[in-house]
Amino acid sequence: MPQPLRFALNRMVAPQLSLSDFIDLALAVKVDAIELRNDLKGVEIEDGTSAERVRELCAVRGVKVLSINALYPFDVWNEQRRRQLLDLAGYARACGAAGLVLCPCNERDDPRTEAQRVAGLERALSEIAPILREHGLQGLVEPLGFEQSALRYKRVALEAIRACAGLDVLRLVHDTFHHHLAGEQVLFPELTGLLHISGVEALQTPLSALRDGHRVLVGDADLLGTTAQIAGLLDGGYGGYLSFEPFAASVHGRSDIRQALEASIRHLRQALSSRPAVGADKEHSAAGSVAPMYL
Repeated sequence: MPQPLRFALNRMVAPQLSLSDFIDLALAVKVDAIELRNDLKGVEIEDGTSAERVRELCAVRGVKVLSINALYPFDVWNEQRRRQLLDLAGYARACGAAGLVLCPCNERDDPRTEAQRVAGLERALSEIAPILREHGLQGLVEPLGFEQSALRYKRVALEAIRACAGLDVLRLVHDTFHHHLAGEQVLFPELTGLLHISGVEALQTPLSALRDGHRVLVGDADLLGTTAQIAGLLDGGYGGYLSFEPFAASVHGRSDIRQALEASIRHLRQALSSRPAVGADKEHSAAGSVAPMYL
């Protein structure tokens, strides 16, 4: 029997709200998990809110902090990045977060060759994994599907995770937007630790021109095949959270964000409950005997 869907809210759903109001929003739509971010001006973590305050606010309402998003660019490893990781890992542990999202370099002027990018990726993960172990955290490697991204494909990320023997603390993020942009077919459900969901509607620009600002809540008009991606992961054994991550200003400006989230959750529940039984992606068994690990 299929397990109930577990939804979460990334802070990007409503970055204009205070943390207390954001937690209230999550509870209003019957969601018990959130993701924090360190790249939003005027809210936690950027505004100086202590990790202890975050833990207190979440604990009193029974809300789990899944992750802090993100260490960037994690694959360009240097002393600055090490310090950033130590700061984020310490904050994550203190606020009760289960993991850290790791995002790769996404700059058009990145001068590295493909070989240098792969080498940098492997070196970075070999340095990151011991710090995560020390702090009791899970690292979530999130390939970005943009053409200029230094890491577009989950397959490449997985090879680097294996190369550094990091499968005990590292998993993949499957982002439905970035998966569509990258054109990657294999899903790797057992090696996915977190699922980011968003949709794109009324597509009038080339695929290569899509940016975060096009990302809205998932509904009937979605053109990315988001529901099909989720179905494939679930059929392959994924049992973790589905975390809403819309970047569009049209979503952030909604006065009816609660109703919009409820409608998206209802749409996804209905679409996924009525899906036909299908075989899981044929290559997901590449995980071998590795046990699933979710936040």
